[in-house]
Amino acid sequence: MTAGLVTFEPGARTNWHTHPLGQLLIVTSGKGWTQCEHGERVEVNAGDSIWCPPGHKHWHGATDATAMSHIAITEMLGGKAVDWLEPVSEAQYLAI
Repeated sequence: MTAGLVTFEPGARTNWHTHPLGQLLIVTSGKGWTQCEHGERVEVNAGDSIWCPPGHKHWHGATDATAMSHIAITEMLGGKAVDWLEPVSEAQYLAI
């Protein structure tokens, strides 16, 4: 299992990715966005917890105007916790 505190500056986000056994995010400060493939972009705030199911393609990061920090808890499968995919486009990020 891995855990880490990650801080995103305004406008920063992950690439699209999946987790073989899912991931729990606990937002500790600020405001951010997350989106699952084919889903709506969702706002997250300090105190929110988000569960990303196993194999579910998604991204997460800060809003375009506000930093966001979260604790990411991810269980490993065969020594692997994440599969990184393509970057999130500006249009996807801004939900244009």
